[in-house]
Amino acid sequence: MTQEMQFKTIIAQYCEIAPEEMTNDMRFREDLGLSSLDFMSFLGELEDTYDIELEEEDAVQVLTIGEALELLEKLQQEG
Repeated sequence: MTQEMQFKTIIAQYCEIAPEEMTNDMRFREDLGLSSLDFMSFLGELEDTYDIELEEEDAVQVLTIGEALELLEKLQQEG
């Protein structure tokens, strides 16, 4: 499983959309329907899964799946 598909599988736990139907331009709130609580839970799961530390000011600027994947890749490279 690619990292992108693993990432989308995690998102799918918080919404009604299958990972293979997600596109990188989908927005977490508007398109996927994640509440603030769902989004924060999702971020916590990302930190655990990928062993990264998300800064709140970075996380709140992430609006789409693509932006989140870019941030994840950046954090892993810095890691």
